[in-house]
Amino acid sequence: MKVIKNYLYNASYQIFVLLIPLITTPYLARVLGPHGVGINAYTNSIIQYFIIFGSIGVAMYGNRQTAYVRDNKQKLTNTFYEIFLMRIITISLAFVAFFIFLLFVRKDWLGYYLAQSFALLAAAFDISWFFQGVEDFAVTVVRNLVVKIVTLVSIFTMVKSYNDLALYILILALSLLIGNLTLFPSLKRFIGKPQWHHLKLFKHFLPSLVLFVPEIATQIYLQVNKTMLGYMTTVNASGFFEQSDKIVKMSLAVVTATGLVMLPHVSNAYKNGQIDKVKSYLYTSFEFVTAIAVPLMFGIAAIAPALVPLFLGPKFIPVIPLMMIEAVVVLLIGWSNAIGLQYLVPTNQNKAFNYSVILGAIVNIIANVPLILMWGAVGTALATVISEITVTGYQMYAIRNQINMRKLFVSYWKYLLAGFLMFVIVFRLGAVLKDSWLMILIEIIIGMISYLIFILLLRPNLIKSTLFKLKKRNKED
Repeated sequence: MKVIKNYLYNASYQIFVLLIPLITTPYLARVLGPHGVGINAYTNSIIQYFIIFGSIGVAMYGNRQTAYVRDNKQKLTNTFYEIFLMRIITISLAFVAFFIFLLFVRKDWLGYYLAQSFALLAAAFDISWFFQGVEDFAVTVVRNLVVKIVTLVSIFTMVKSYNDLALYILILALSLLIGNLTLFPSLKRFIGKPQWHHLKLFKHFLPSLVLFVPEIATQIYLQVNKTMLGYMTTVNASGFFEQSDKIVKMSLAVVTATGLVMLPHVSNAYKNGQIDKVKSYLYTSFEFVTAIAVPLMFGIAAIAPALVPLFLGPKFIPVIPLMMIEAVVVLLIGWSNAIGLQYLVPTNQNKAFNYSVILGAIVNIIANVPLILMWGAVGTALATVISEITVTGYQMYAIRNQINMRKLFVSYWKYLLAGFLMFVIVFRLGAVLKDSWLMILIEIIIGMISYLIFILLLRPNLIKSTLFKLKKRNKED
């Protein structure tokens, strides 16, 4: 029940986070325009590099280590302070590097970079990894919910034109900082006074670096695409890809919500030697992710032609093919998240996890160069899909002798068939109906109902086991 509760907390928060851009993106696309959106995308991609290097893999490592020692309060206390203080030092070094970098930037963009720097400061005080490790998702969800609402109000009341671009960036960065600071009062429920003379800050440095490598590679998908587009083509192209990526990743947040929840849960089971339980978690989680990711993937592709003009405006029509191509990564990242974060990382198979992400990053960069030159932003979308296929494919190869692959994929074709049939229905509706928000809502509702009907008819394993449990519970009652 704890896992389900934490998933609902995390998923509900991710859905709320999804709704905020749905509300703000059309407004900002019109107020800031493609150029303003592109500047934010480009400068944010740069600051993310400093955040990545300053954080040195603490997000995943801290989550896992907290789960390992959470049953011993003193060990938990010492571990928290060691990781937290180590990150303060590394973020400080990243700040020094950032201010050196500022000496070489365009002077008219200096204000944008300084506004983005508050996101780097926020990273120093990000302790969400600790609460994820102790499996208390409620505290992070509630506090961040309040901060996001304040941020939403601030954007609509203060950002009125392209001239407010720096203010918009500052609002986003400060919301991260304030959200992180509000988590500290809740620490006293879990930790006590540290044994200062026993703290060994840098004993975590090398193990954290092991998980830092895939984090760098992962960010390549998120940031290098926009950076290369902005450098090799135009800032506008970077802005188009940013909007497509943002919409696709919004839905992806719901799919990957299982990763943050299951990582500490599986880590604790593995630490206690419950290997069969660890594998059972993977089979269930993989099918659950597939069941959610498939309709999202086909749904995004189906409604993209109608959604983009209404959602972003006529200036962003080039986003349509990008969304339709990039929608494929919803399923691919869902699968790699289930295998990587919910199996390889908790079971300390860091080498296989690292290789998969590094290989994907290399493929991403190599594919980007010719594809961007040939097709611009469309090329970047294709390169992203190719790199995610590489990541997922390698991870499956790595676990082929540990996991029953037939059992892992036993029902996947049923979800794909149901999703494809849903796509045909929704896409055809979009072709004959007049574009409006009401029509898009109707398409989404019909898509959900049709997918559910097809799934109930095809009866994959997850549905069979759920119905069996419900019947069993009814008999017991």
